[in-house]
Amino acid sequence: MKRRQTCQLDIGGIKVGGDAPITVQSMTNTKTDDVDATLAQINMLAAAGCDIIRCAVPDKNAALALKAIVEKSPIPVIADIHFDYKLALDAIAAGVNGLRLNPGNIGGRENVEAVVNAARIKDIPIRIGVNAGSLPKDLVEKYGHPTAEALVEAAWRHVRILEELDYRNIKISLKCHDVPMTLDAYRLMASECNYPLHVGITEAGTINSGIIKSAVGIGALLSEGIGDTIRVSLTGDPLNEVKVAYNILKALGLREYGPTLISCPTCGRTQISLEKLALAVEKRLDDIKDPITVAVMGCVVNGPGEAKEADVGIAGGIGEGLIFRKGEILKKVPEDKIIDELFIEIDKIINERKNS
Repeated sequence: MKRRQTCQLDIGGIKVGGDAPITVQSMTNTKTDDVDATLAQINMLAAAGCDIIRCAVPDKNAALALKAIVEKSPIPVIADIHFDYKLALDAIAAGVNGLRLNPGNIGGRENVEAVVNAARIKDIPIRIGVNAGSLPKDLVEKYGHPTAEALVEAAWRHVRILEELDYRNIKISLKCHDVPMTLDAYRLMASECNYPLHVGITEAGTINSGIIKSAVGIGALLSEGIGDTIRVSLTGDPLNEVKVAYNILKALGLREYGPTLISCPTCGRTQISLEKLALAVEKRLDDIKDPITVAVMGCVVNGPGEAKEADVGIAGGIGEGLIFRKGEILKKVPEDKIIDELFIEIDKIINERKNS
């Protein structure tokens, strides 16, 4: 799919926009002034593949803690600032790699100029982040309620403040929990500028409902070439955000990320406990980081052929199963040995790739 052409930003050595891979972001949910807990979570997220992390900066203590966090973080750190320009200055002084800040919300022009001048010296990108739930009152009155057009107009107000100061190291997000409105807002913004877009569905919900809304919304935009960096917003453990984000990118062929499991739906031909088998395979695949496509099929007649594009797979029968690679049957094994035999083949493939 053809990507929308955007400017490219550098966030602590990670490229965003242009021809760079779409990056995955998340946000810590620890208290930022608890440096040890915050770093522990950042390290966990980085190990899972998170490219960029954002930390809330609600007060002076959080801002001061950023120095130690930035120094030890394995990935770039963005400071999330609301209303207080002094916290933005403290965050920049602490060495953060980017800001999430709306310049129209931090006071008069002098405050904005102070932040922009400090960001310019450090070459720090600023993300304009507009949410449907916090639109200016005059725009809500103008449009009657939150709309895509209102979101875009609100974003442009902030962007123009920075442009007037000749600062264009900018990326933009326009988020709401309503998927159609989010889609319309990003499409409209994409037609009006070439700034990189940070895409997500805000307040998407729990891991159950949030995954669906995020996959539909983020996936739809990415399939249209819109989006340069993404965050999946889920209630709970941010580790889930990273995993879901990569699964969205992987489904669209935009990033590789660990194994891909293919499993067929059950039908009258199924003669093995396919759901149990697939879940067991999926659980063991969690320990593998290499990209490999694994099939779990319920029919020995059609399974190998239907999953011939998989690197390796199994097809269940009555008390036994077939192990196959690229559709070619390797051997028949008893049902109680089928998972172990599958992972023997998986290990062989991974080792072959590493030694080739």
